[in-house]
Amino acid sequence: MRKKQQGLAAVELSLVLPVFFLITFVIIEFSVALYNKAIITNASREAARAGIVLKSPKLTTAQIQSVANNYLGSNLITFGSSVTPVVSVTQGGGGLFGTPLTVQVSYQYSTMILGGILHVVDNPINLSATTVMLNE
Repeated sequence: MRKKQQGLAAVELSLVLPVFFLITFVIIEFSVALYNKAIITNASREAARAGIVLKSPKLTTAQIQSVANNYLGSNLITFGSSVTPVVSVTQGGGGLFGTPLTVQVSYQYSTMILGGILHVVDNPINLSATTVMLNE
């Protein structure tokens, strides 16, 4: 009986290990995507808040975009990807009191490991966040 079971542990390991690694990498990939989604949301909030604060003169569209890009540059996990986030700013009424300011941030997150292996998820995943605040 003992001779028939020699090598059984190696066979079991070779069957279980790939599934374990696949599950581990799927968890890591989606964790990074969710983290990036939170960073994009925070960047749009930071930029919108900077744009609506009561001060003279008001920030320009380029300055508001710069606030978002600075936040993204220091916090977004890109793994060296050449894809850059797109920040668009829409100011209703020229920034007058009570008019809306909309900041939208979009980013295409490409999965690192699972992109070629797993086609269940879209690759790249489009992440976006929109924040609307009223000017002070």
